[in-house]
Amino acid sequence: MRKLRLFSPGPTMVPPEVTAAMAGPFDHHRTAAHRAIFREVTENLQYVFQTSASVCIVTGSGTAAMESAIVGVGAPNSKALVLCGGKFGERWAKVCKSYRINHVAHQMEWGTAPSGELVAELLAKDSAIDTVIVTHCETSTAAAADLQAIAEVTRRRDCLLVVDGITSVGALPVRMDEWGVDVVVTSSQKALMTPPGLGFVAVSERAWKRIDSFASPALYLCLKAYRQGFPTQDHPYTPAITLLRGLQVALRMMREEGMENIWRRTATLARATRAAVEAMGLRVFARNPSDSLTAVLLPEGFDEPTFRRRLREEYGILVAGGQDQLKGRIFRINHMGYVDATDTLGAIAAFEMLLSDMGHSFPLGAGVAAAMQAAKES
Repeated sequence: MRKLRLFSPGPTMVPPEVTAAMAGPFDHHRTAAHRAIFREVTENLQYVFQTSASVCIVTGSGTAAMESAIVGVGAPNSKALVLCGGKFGERWAKVCKSYRINHVAHQMEWGTAPSGELVAELLAKDSAIDTVIVTHCETSTAAAADLQAIAEVTRRRDCLLVVDGITSVGALPVRMDEWGVDVVVTSSQKALMTPPGLGFVAVSERAWKRIDSFASPALYLCLKAYRQGFPTQDHPYTPAITLLRGLQVALRMMREEGMENIWRRTATLARATRAAVEAMGLRVFARNPSDSLTAVLLPEGFDEPTFRRRLREEYGILVAGGQDQLKGRIFRINHMGYVDATDTLGAIAAFEMLLSDMGHSFPLGAGVAAAMQAAKES
């Protein structure tokens, strides 16, 4: 028997309490019982986002939610700066192009992340930019941006800041109201410990003013349609009822643990993993590493597809490979959501045994020892 453990950065492992809630009978979505779920879920999402802003719940992937945010603020007379340091930053530029939203895409080396200084420099060169689109944690590279610093810059310039928080909200510190972020997006299958299929868009009052200033080209993804249901806790279209039941339980678990504790736990797992990577003679890929996942650069010529296949078949550990230009060069391990120190240490031990078996030379046990020491010191 092999027990599969998801260490991919989405979908992540789901608590049994969540899957049990999803397996039970469910009500119609236009009933008082479902409205109570809607109300509770929305309030707990605001807690996770650290905001009093309205949160739209979209049945769809994180990309659907992010597209709704970009299209929502992409007024005909606006201009967006899209910061592209990986596959997903580049995807948001494609959304702008598809909807003919005026934008400039700033390309960065994969593995780096935008800083407040960079954003200030780019804004100073173009007075027409009134929207900045940034990926807080670039899932394809495991690099994290300094969101607080970027928000300070956009507020000084009076630009809207739209944030892909799909691999950060619920794992990394995100204080939407305190930092002055206008739109933040995440999805169910990452730190929120729920299967894929739900996207969430937190929208500030400043952003709503922009959204209300023009007719949206979207229908299903029009944020104004979702706002109409807020007073009655209703959805504009049929929601994923079973996912919402699971999310209700997952958010209760997060509220009980507390966001500060979740951020601390995630950071501890990330530090332990990075220490293990170095002790095994490997390198962390990102120059600005995120705590929500770690990208590990394998030795030149190492058979990465075989490594991941054997890791799953022999140890029940599923990690993600690289995307696009990083395919075959890195693997990525998750630290978000329903994962703890025992899970992570077990995965590191599996990495060690398989790497050694595949010919990578290092002191066996060094990774686990380094991880334990780093976790103890956290």
